[in-house]
Amino acid sequence: MDYRKLGSSDLTVSAICLGTMTFGEQNTESEAHAQLDYAFDRGVNFLDTAEMYPVPPRAQTCTRTESIVGNWLAKRRRDEVVVATKIAGPRRSLEWIRGGPSSMDRSNLRAASRPTTSIFTSCTGRSATCPCSASTSSIRARKARRCP
Repeated sequence: MDYRKLGSSDLTVSAICLGTMTFGEQNTESEAHAQLDYAFDRGVNFLDTAEMYPVPPRAQTCTRTESIVGNWLAKRRRDEVVVATKIAGPRRSLEWIRGGPSSMDRSNLRAASRPTTSIFTSCTGRSATCPCSASTSSIRARKARRCP
């Protein structure tokens, strides 16, 4: 597997990034874990997800993909996997995500950067004091880690 620096960060990621947008809708959690194991065993250390996954986006499944990835990460050394996730942008049809954000303003970025799943934390992910919630970037790429 080839590896590359991610932008100007200190992160090194595989040239292949595994997309996870079907986990929890078209794939079961066990199927997703099998796909993640297969990719990881072949050197893929870079995962892509989003708070609105799986697709198609529905209130009943929102963040399910991140939860599945988080459950898989709980069985791994967290510093070996880089997770890139995205927040949902302005869209009235996604009212179940922060009330259907009408803009990419500071309050929506901060609200979205708070962990909602076990990708970033070993707890429920809802703690406002969790150090993982400090990012206000619209795209969060960081080494997955377990909170204290």
